[in-house]
Amino acid sequence: MAELGYSNTNTGGKPADPYRNANLDTEATLAEKIEDLSEFMSKCQFCMMTTHDSKSNLLVSRCMSLAAKEAGGIDLLFHTNTESSKTNELKEDSNINISFLNSSGEWASVSGRANIVTDRGLVKQHYSRQLKAWLGDLEDGVHDGSENDPRIGIIRVKMITAHYAISRKNVVGRAAEVAQGAVTGKPASVNKLREIDESEVQNWRSSH
Repeated sequence: MAELGYSNTNTGGKPADPYRNANLDTEATLAEKIEDLSEFMSKCQFCMMTTHDSKSNLLVSRCMSLAAKEAGGIDLLFHTNTESSKTNELKEDSNINISFLNSSGEWASVSGRANIVTDRGLVKQHYSRQLKAWLGDLEDGVHDGSENDPRIGIIRVKMITAHYAISRKNVVGRAAEVAQGAVTGKPASVNKLREIDESEVQNWRSSH
């Protein structure tokens, strides 16, 4: 009998987290897992970036827009003002988490390490005119929010692990499954809960 960590009891050999057992997808290939995750992140576009503030020793999150992906979809690129607080935080601690969520409750969490890239070629490759609205024009002929603005850099996030859940049923099917579970106590099997570990990421990276 497995003892539980927080409730200080046991479940008589039954899984303590039946939702995970009912939804964990162990049949998908690595290619399917990576490609579905990459597609989901692209569709969401907006995400929360979480960094560590060494001054307060707290975690800090802010909304970011995905600019591009590399290494076959596992590494993420974001534009940034190099003079912002998040770049200072990443300089002190490169560990980072990127999380995505859509209105259907599908989600993804990517853990990795980040570095700040100021290569002008990469910045120009992914530059968007909308960045000017966020950086502003300081009217000095240099810091103007254009692709040549030296404040514009790229946060490159290299994935280490990822966890995500995408729906395996449509809205009607999910609602029926949840309703049945509320009556019977049977865990709702509504998602494809997938995990990509560090060795799988390294395997994918070696061929992409």
